[in-house]
Amino acid sequence: MLKTLAVHIRGYVKASVATPLFMILEVIMEMLIPLLISSMIDNGINHTVMQNGVEIPSPDMGHILLMGGLMLLCALAALLGGAMGGVFGAKASAGFARNLRAAMFKNIQTFSFANIDRFSTAGLVTRMTTDVTNVQNAYQMILRICFRAPISLVVAMTITLLINAQLASIYLVAVAFLGVVLFFLIRKTHKYFTLVFEKYDELNASVQENVSSIRVVKAFVREHHEISKFERATLNLYTLFLKAEKMMVSVSPLMMITIYASIIAISWFGAMMIVGGSLTTGELTSMLAYCMNILMNLMMIAFIFIMITMSLASGRRIAQVLDEKATIANPEHPDTDVPDGSIDFEDVVFSYSETSEKPVLNHIDLHIRSGETIGIIGGTGSSKTSLVNLVARLYDVNSGCVKVGGKDVRSYDLEVLRDKVAVVLQKNVLFSGTILDNLRWGNENATEEECIAACKLACANDFISEFPDGYHTKIEQGGTNVSGGQKQRICIARALLKKPLILILDDSTSAVDTATDAKIRRAFAEEIPDTTKLIISQRVSSVENADRIVVMDSGEINAVGTHDELMQSCEIYSETYIAQTVGNGDFDKKGEM
Repeated sequence: MLKTLAVHIRGYVKASVATPLFMILEVIMEMLIPLLISSMIDNGINHTVMQNGVEIPSPDMGHILLMGGLMLLCALAALLGGAMGGVFGAKASAGFARNLRAAMFKNIQTFSFANIDRFSTAGLVTRMTTDVTNVQNAYQMILRICFRAPISLVVAMTITLLINAQLASIYLVAVAFLGVVLFFLIRKTHKYFTLVFEKYDELNASVQENVSSIRVVKAFVREHHEISKFERATLNLYTLFLKAEKMMVSVSPLMMITIYASIIAISWFGAMMIVGGSLTTGELTSMLAYCMNILMNLMMIAFIFIMITMSLASGRRIAQVLDEKATIANPEHPDTDVPDGSIDFEDVVFSYSETSEKPVLNHIDLHIRSGETIGIIGGTGSSKTSLVNLVARLYDVNSGCVKVGGKDVRSYDLEVLRDKVAVVLQKNVLFSGTILDNLRWGNENATEEECIAACKLACANDFISEFPDGYHTKIEQGGTNVSGGQKQRICIARALLKKPLILILDDSTSAVDTATDAKIRRAFAEEIPDTTKLIISQRVSSVENADRIVVMDSGEINAVGTHDELMQSCEIYSETYIAQTVGNGDFDKKGEM
């Protein structure tokens, strides 16, 4: 994990090195000040001269002013060190967080559908926000406090041992006691913080689901249900944080008791040593100053350990995303030429999980000629979408092979293959921006005229032209300001702009009336006859004029043929057709090709 995260410090190594150096400068300057105070008291304020064999107090103002001036210089140098350490620490930690987010996002873009299935959307969002912020804060603390506090502690302990080893032994006892307390604290709190971030995922999932589906929530008057679900998620988070905080808070009284006990012990025994002549007033003053320094640094170290404990849980979650390897990658020498749009499924077996008892697709054999229009129909769960996902290599087969243009899809460069296969998914997605921006996802260099031509094929030009801003109309996040049918047609036009060899429509006209559906299919037949078209639909009217129709049933091909052939030979198809057409079962008027 640490190795995975450390790689992303690159670009901010200088700032990461400069931060502890400036913190060390601050420590050295701060450690000198109590020594200067001791010298000021013993050699300046308590300075004596001999007169007639008697010591007479005679404060040495020159020495006092010299020590005061040196203290001022040390304080200014410490201030400079602390300020510059803060600046460089912020730069290094913010840069580290930036690199982590960029690396995670970049790696997520390489994920296959199988990789994405392993992480929830809310989990990925939490990792890129809350978890990275925790690691960023911890990294800054490590660069600043993790260097400052231990060094300051060691230097202060060394100086106190040199001043008076007997009094310094009080510090050793205090440090040992607090060290044991911190050890048990970390062991107890780590498990809570690990669970906390899992609950963050649940909380984010609840918010995301509610906001994205707010229309459904309001339509079914489920606001109270969603509120109670959210409150349960926040209560779980609150409970875990409270347990962790209780453990952390319990240390504070122990720390304060230890600090005050140490001060009292040093004051008591130090006063006795002054009376006995083995310790000076200045030395006792510096010992008390170092006492506060040592024990405050112990409190800082305790806080650092708590931060690191939190960040370790976050770091592991970030490393999981960074270490995740795409299950689908380019071969060593990828093929960059797709000859045509022919598709061959040769004894294909596929399942989403290796542990599945039954494959999703079972021994599929299907051969599609380039330019052919293939309708795919079947009941819910018959694996229609799973079949076409293999064409663009969104998933890889378990056995057998899928060929495009006569070549195994695994031999192609992924970008080249997917650029030749346009997929309009079952769940259409539009992004924030104008309609033109969304259309140019298909071809970023497309002119406005080319976009209009594609929209005419997809029967989208008419309704777009009616918008006040036409093709420059802003699409809200998720495409909420356009209807389902309008969204589908924009997505079809976007796919057409790729000028693909293969066009896959995965139930992508389900929200379009049958007359418009027929117009779209007629435009395809006339304008892109050389493009292989795979049309998945629940409506027989959408596929009945296809060159061939594939009937799927429970992950297997039940029958293949034309509409007339299937009406005679396939019970599933004929029953579906009768159910949809008798009594005008299909909605709107039926369109003709």
